[in-house]
Amino acid sequence: MQHSPFTALAAVYDAIMADVEYDQWADFVLTYARDGGLNAPAGSTLTALDLACGTGGFTRELQAAGLSVTGLDGSAEMLRVARQRLPSIPFEVGDLRTFELSQHFDLITCVFDSLNNLLDPADLGAAFRQARGHLRTGGLLACDLNTKIGVRELWEDNAVEGLAHAEDGREVHYHWSHHHDVEADVGVVQAFCRVLNTDGTTEEFVETHRERGYDPAEIEALLDEAGFDRWEVVEYPDFAPPTPETPRVWVFAWAGA
Repeated sequence: MQHSPFTALAAVYDAIMADVEYDQWADFVLTYARDGGLNAPAGSTLTALDLACGTGGFTRELQAAGLSVTGLDGSAEMLRVARQRLPSIPFEVGDLRTFELSQHFDLITCVFDSLNNLLDPADLGAAFRQARGHLRTGGLLACDLNTKIGVRELWEDNAVEGLAHAEDGREVHYHWSHHHDVEADVGVVQAFCRVLNTDGTTEEFVETHRERGYDPAEIEALLDEAGFDRWEVVEYPDFAPPTPETPRVWVFAWAGA
């Protein structure tokens, strides 16, 4: 019943996350990139690497916007779903801290608080360095992270539950509970799912997910150490400066020469 993070969940992830605003997040990122002067050389297409791409929800939006996209994730199970839904996109299994690809990209993205799964600041710094090393000169890293207050107060009443329907007809009953581990300073989510299959059989599983919050000052110090030239930390959707109460920030970091 207990599974590692993003393994059993892969089969029902898209059903549960059907309302996630991937399209609006992509517009947000691409608006910033365009306004910041990120353009493909004449006669070519912007290239993008979507880190922690999961089942490809955000990856698909980048492709729909005309970018040539590669996806990378540490979960083979999530990528199995991504390859089925997006067969024209190359997907790679890789660790955010150590991945090595033979290509440099114009844009690298990592969304939906995926970087918060890195529980040690040194690991987040390593992920920033790997991203910087895979950007071309003048390229852009765009990512979001939950802040410390965002991780402490993830959901109202510390739980979320509902009923979702998969495209193949399965019903997914889910109940996810959250608490803040004060000693470790991490948020812990117990993700329970009960899946009613079309043949009447039932499957149940639990995954435990942990996140560490990162505030802007800590993020900026790690970006500097990773070799980024300049950056902005903002709120969604209006690009406003974050406040101490901001639960999630977006980071835009440029790679200089």
